[in-house]
Amino acid sequence: MLSAEPIDYEIVDFAIPYSLTGAVGDPERGERIVRDADNATCLICHAVPIEGEPDPGNIGPSLDGVGSRYTAGELRLRLVEPQFLNPETVMPSYYRSDGLHGVATEYEGRTVYDAGEIEDVIAYLLTLVED
Repeated sequence: MLSAEPIDYEIVDFAIPYSLTGAVGDPERGERIVRDADNATCLICHAVPIEGEPDPGNIGPSLDGVGSRYTAGELRLRLVEPQFLNPETVMPSYYRSDGLHGVATEYEGRTVYDAGEIEDVIAYLLTLVED
């Protein structure tokens, strides 16, 4: 789903500490979003430990164990404004719609995910913990 108006957020200590929706996301919906090949799937760039996904990306780091490495707020920043951490990153912003370059026409002036989808993806990523 595409959203025209992102909710304001604040970056604190290299994280966006508060949910964009005021609620915790749904990890099952988050997994569906991560796998959705029709809408900017994470699998294009990242290996994700999902059974049945035969061709993961290798541009970005593996997401296996990512829930053990980052807090919800740190993951939120990486999805919402990854350029804050690394201005040269190839990781797209899934929630910003301004100040971006080289954006596909279908996404100009819009976000890739809405606030609820961001929170769902975070909830799913937090389930990916190291054994």
